[in-house]
Amino acid sequence: LHPISNVCLLTSCVSCCFPPGAAGPRLNNNQLYKFSYTTDVLLDRTRGSKEGGTGYKISSDVDVNLVWRDPGSKDDQLIQLAISNVRIGPASRRSEKKNVLHGSTAESVLGKTNLAALTKPFLLHLRNGKAKAFYSYWTEPSTIKNLKRGLASLLQVQLNTGKVIENDVSGRCTVEYVAVKGQVTRTKILDTCQTEETGFTTHSQVFGVSRKSSSVTTFTLEDGFIRSAVAEETHSLAVNARRSAAAKVLSRQTLALVGTEAGPLEAAGKDVAGVVKSIDGKLAAVGIIAEKVKSQCKGCPSLFEHWQTQQKQLEPASLSKATAPRSFLAFIQSIRKASKDEILKVLKSASKTSLPQVVDAVTSSQTVASLDAMLEFLNFTDAKGFVLQERFLYACGFASHPNERMLKVLLDISKGKIGSSDIKESVVIIMGALVHRLCEKGGCNLPTVVQVKKTILDGAGSAQAESEIQMYLLALKNSLLPEAIPIFTKYAESEVGAYSTIALTALQRYDVNLITDEVRRDALGRVYHQNQRIYEKNVRAAAADVILSSNPSYMEVKNLLLSIGNLPHEMNKYMLSKIQDIIRFQMPASKVLQQAMKDMVSHNYDRFAKVGSSSAFSGFMAQSADVTSTYSLDILYSGSGILRRSNMNIYGASKGAMLHGLQVAIEAQGLETLIAATPDEGEEDLESFAGMSALLFDVQLRPVTFFKGYSDLMSKMFSMSGEPMNVVKGLILLTDHSEVIQLQSGLKASAEFQGGLAIDISGGMEISLWYRESKTSVNNRGALVVTGNVTVDMDFMRAGVEVSFETEASLDFITTVQFSEYPFLVCMQMDKTTFPVSEYLTKYESLSSGKSVVSHNSKKQLVPGSEFPLHQENSNMCKKVFDSSW
Repeated sequence: LHPISNVCLLTSCVSCCFPPGAAGPRLNNNQLYKFSYTTDVLLDRTRGSKEGGTGYKISSDVDVNLVWRDPGSKDDQLIQLAISNVRIGPASRRSEKKNVLHGSTAESVLGKTNLAALTKPFLLHLRNGKAKAFYSYWTEPSTIKNLKRGLASLLQVQLNTGKVIENDVSGRCTVEYVAVKGQVTRTKILDTCQTEETGFTTHSQVFGVSRKSSSVTTFTLEDGFIRSAVAEETHSLAVNARRSAAAKVLSRQTLALVGTEAGPLEAAGKDVAGVVKSIDGKLAAVGIIAEKVKSQCKGCPSLFEHWQTQQKQLEPASLSKATAPRSFLAFIQSIRKASKDEILKVLKSASKTSLPQVVDAVTSSQTVASLDAMLEFLNFTDAKGFVLQERFLYACGFASHPNERMLKVLLDISKGKIGSSDIKESVVIIMGALVHRLCEKGGCNLPTVVQVKKTILDGAGSAQAESEIQMYLLALKNSLLPEAIPIFTKYAESEVGAYSTIALTALQRYDVNLITDEVRRDALGRVYHQNQRIYEKNVRAAAADVILSSNPSYMEVKNLLLSIGNLPHEMNKYMLSKIQDIIRFQMPASKVLQQAMKDMVSHNYDRFAKVGSSSAFSGFMAQSADVTSTYSLDILYSGSGILRRSNMNIYGASKGAMLHGLQVAIEAQGLETLIAATPDEGEEDLESFAGMSALLFDVQLRPVTFFKGYSDLMSKMFSMSGEPMNVVKGLILLTDHSEVIQLQSGLKASAEFQGGLAIDISGGMEISLWYRESKTSVNNRGALVVTGNVTVDMDFMRAGVEVSFETEASLDFITTVQFSEYPFLVCMQMDKTTFPVSEYLTKYESLSSGKSVVSHNSKKQLVPGSEFPLHQENSNMCKKVFDSSW
C-alpha cells in the first residue's frame, strides 16, 4: 500500500489515495487503526480578552476497526470505534488558582458511570463514505451519546468535489466538499442545518442578535483511509445595537492516525442488522443526529426564593436605575423554568408597589405557565385592577415572540365583560399589534389571526360611537394590514378631526410602496388642498407629511409649494420649515423638492419669507458603526399662539433595519376662548381638548386625555399641580434571543441574549392666563441592560461567558410659549443628561462537585449631557423668552 501513499501525497489526484472505484474511506480487514483524538471548546468575547477564553479539552485514544463489509459492495462497511485513556483539562493555559480542573481526573469529573459509558465501543455504518446508521445504547446518557456521535461524524467524507446534503451530529445540513492534492476540505453551511431544537429571537433587527458561523474540516488521506481530520467551528453572536456586546464559541476536533496493528477478524453475516445483533443485542440504531440534553440545575433557588432576593430592585423607586432591568432579566429566566403554581405564589405575595413590575416580568416570559398564571390572577371585570390589567396588555404588545395562543387570550378577553372602558380599548389596540407581529413571522393565515383581522377591519366600518371607531382605527394602525389602507384613506377625509389624524398617521407608517399614486393624489391631496371641505390645520399638516414621505411626484411637490402663502399664518411657517428640514436632512423627497424649487413661481422670496413660530426639525441623537439614532420635532401652533400639535419622534437604524423607537404627540384644540382669541378657519366649533398619544417600539398605545370639554378644562386649570401625567411606565423585554448551537464535536452551546428596559414616559401641559404663557413637557426616563450568555453545559462540567452593558439616561422636551403679543415667543428645549455606560465581561467554569472559578472585568465611561441643536431661529427665540421671564 505504500506506493498508493506516495502517489497520494505527491499528486493532486485524491482518488489515487484510495483503491480504484472507491467512493469513500475503506478500512482494511484484520487491521486495527489507532488514533489520538482531541476535542476542545473555548468561549470568550468576540474580540478576545487578555486572560484568554474559558472552556475545556477532552483527549483520548481511539481504536477503529472493520467489523463487517458487504460482499457485494466494498464501500458498505460496519465500523467499530472504542474510546480509551480519557483525559480532561482546560482549553487554554491558566494558573492553578484559575484552573477548575486542577487535580482532577477523568473519572472524578465524569463519574464512574459516565466514563464507563464513554469508553464502551460503538458502531458506525458507512456506505459510500456516508453515515447510514449509528449504533450505541439507549440507556447511555444523552451527553455521552452525543460525544460519540461527534467522533463518528469525523469519519464521514466523500472523495469528489461537490455539494451534498448529509446527516451528522449537527443535523441535516448542506455540505460542500473540495478535493485537491491528497486532501478533502468539507465546509458545512450551518444556516442550512435542520435540528429538533429550535429557539426564538426578537422580531426587531435593531435590538436583535446576529450570528456568524463557520465549520471547516480538513481530511488528509493515506492508504485508502483517513490519516488525519482537523475540524474547526466558530460561532460569533453580537447585539446589533452594540456589537462590542458579543461572544464567540470556538470548537475544535483533531483526529490523527498514530499507527496500525493486527486487528480482529471481519464478522460473518448477511446484513448489518444481523451482525450488530450478534455482537450485542442491546446495541441499537440511535441516530447520528444529536439528541436533546435536559440540563438539571442542582442547588438552584426556587422562583419564590429568587423573587425574595430581587424584589427590592423592582420597587418603583429603583426603576430609574440599571439594577431594575438587570433583576427583571434574571427574574424572567427563573419564571421560564417555573410552573403556574410557583408563578401564582409570587404574584399573590408581591407588594402593591412591586406587583406591576412582577406582571411585566411574568407576561414577558411568554411561557404557557406564565400566561395561564396571569389569566387566573387578573380579573378583567374589576375596574379597580386597571393598572395591572394595562401592564399585562402592554407587555403582550411588546412580546418578543408572541404566539397564536396569546392573541386568542386577548380575543377571548375582548368578548367577555370588561370593567374599564380604557382597558377595553387597550385590549383591541394591542390585538392589532400582535396581528402585525404574527403576520411578520408568516402567521397571517392562522385561524385566530384571521378572526382578529376580520374583527378589527369590520369594526372600523360598523362602529357608531366615536371612542369605538378610534379604538378600531388604532388597532388597524398597529396591525399595518395592507387591507386597512382603503379604510384609512376613507377616514382621512372624515369630518371628525380625530379620525383623520389617526388615519393619516397610520398611512405614514406603511411601506411607501403600498401608498399608491391614487392614495396620495386623491385622498391626501383633497385633504391638504381642501378640495371638498375645510379641514383643521393639524389634519392638513398630517396629510402633507404623508405625501412628502411617500415618494411624491414632481407635480404633487410643486402643488404643495404653490400652496404656501395661501395657508393660515402658522401653517405657512410649518410647511416652509418642513420642506427646509427635508432638504437639509437629505430625506428621500429632497431631490424632487430641489427640482421643483428651480421654478421661481413656486420658490420665491414672497413664499419663503413667511413668519411664524411653528417648526419642523430633524437631527442625529447618536451615530456609530452599530446604530444610528435620529430625532424629529414638529410643532404647529394656532394663529393665537396656543399649541395645536407637538410631535416628537425617535428612530433607530441598524444594518438596514429601522425601528420607530418613540413617538409622543401632544394635541390641543378649542383653547382660544381662554385668551379671547379668534379661532382659525375650520376650527371655530371645536370642543376644548388636550391629550397625548404615544407610540413605543412600533406599538401604538392607548392615548391619554388631559382634559375634554370646557368645564373639565376649567376644573383642571384650577387644580393643575404642574406634575406631568404618566403615559407609560414599566419594564420591557427589548432583546430576547435564545438558541441551542449544536457543535460538530457533539457538545452543545446554549446562547441566551436578553435586553431589558425600565421606562417612564410622562407629559404635561400648563397654561397661565396671568402670565399669558403655556408650557408643554415630555419627560423620558430609562435604564437599559443587555446581557449575552453563552454556555457549554455537560451536566458534570460547565463553562460559559457573559457579556453585558448597561446605561441610565433621561431625555426632556420642553416647549414654552409666551402669547402676550404676536408673533408670540416660542422656545423649544431638548436635553439629555450626562449618563454612564458600563460594559462587563464574566467568565465561569464549574464542576458537578461544586468547585468553580469565576473572573470579572468591567469598563465604564461617562457620556456628557447636551442640549440637542434645533434651528437658529429657536435659539434666538429662547434668549428672548428667558430674558423676558427674568
